[in-house]
Amino acid sequence: MRRLTLRRAPRPPLERLSAGRSTRPTRAGRPARRVRLLAATAAATVLALTASGCVTVHGELALMPPATEAEAAQALADFTAAYNRADKAHDPALDAGRVTGPLGEINQAGLRARAVTSPGGNPNHRPLELSDARFVLPRKAGWPRWFLADTDPDKNAGDQRWLLVFVRNGPQQLWEVAHLVILGRSDMPEFAEEDGYAVPVAADTDTLAVAPADLGKEYVAYLQDGQPGPYAAGPHTTDLREQRQKGAKRPGLATQYLDRVADQGDFAPLGLRTKDGGAFVFFATRFFERQTAAPGYRPKVDPDIKALLTGEVKNTVTKEWVSNQAVLVKPAGTDRDGITIKARLQGVVGAQGS
Repeated sequence: MRRLTLRRAPRPPLERLSAGRSTRPTRAGRPARRVRLLAATAAATVLALTASGCVTVHGELALMPPATEAEAAQALADFTAAYNRADKAHDPALDAGRVTGPLGEINQAGLRARAVTSPGGNPNHRPLELSDARFVLPRKAGWPRWFLADTDPDKNAGDQRWLLVFVRNGPQQLWEVAHLVILGRSDMPEFAEEDGYAVPVAADTDTLAVAPADLGKEYVAYLQDGQPGPYAAGPHTTDLREQRQKGAKRPGLATQYLDRVADQGDFAPLGLRTKDGGAFVFFATRFFERQTAAPGYRPKVDPDIKALLTGEVKNTVTKEWVSNQAVLVKPAGTDRDGITIKARLQGVVGAQGS
């Protein structure tokens, strides 16, 4: 891991003047006071820049790594400990400060539901252990900062890798996990590097088949109308639409879906450049699943959904889901199959009866 080295600049003439080494005559001491004032102002500016977490060099923000390897490892350990405490007690407050974004909403809703269905805690709790951690650290300017933890959830006993995206919005905030997906070892992308660090991609870049900022919009459009677009066929596109269509009209029950983009705040897409010139991007969407029963019937509501329910189910229940995707995006100029969804994690975050 490379380290940034800050070299001390030669002592400027203003500092020598402020130290009383000038032999030039002054008028009532005014130039000396002006020098001291300038020095104090410069010092205050340096302090302000340090506190903000940014360094300005020749008018541009310097690229900084989000954390050291040790700091990233500590953030992972803190998350794992909080996650285990919350899962054991079925208490969302115990890890609320360590999750955010799409994972945070899914995690907190699940814990709230299980606190109702199993109020005494989790009798089947098995501590989560994330080993063989590899940290992908992208350099960027300013906040928020983020990094990817590529981990083994089962001590190398299987093929799965858990990918967790940690985000931090300021120097006084904790590292929180915003995205989590599960990927096979063979599906792990090869990330590009510059000076030993990963390379983030801008949300509005024109170097990809689809900019990260537009991934949610394109995905929602495809799920709604099924028209050919940049998404490749697979379990999270063509197969998902087919499943929805089959379940749309069952005897005595009709199901409708409404998909929405979710890209604000800690739901914003985050991507890393890959060696082939493409990108590996995390993004989220939200969708509503409305089930309406035939007259005289009521939709069945699972206990975990009922625990999140508001209103009374007479003949309709609407579930709100958050869906978290990780995709490979090809370079610009790709006409077809520019986006492949490699993994998806979703969960119910609310329900409404009517």
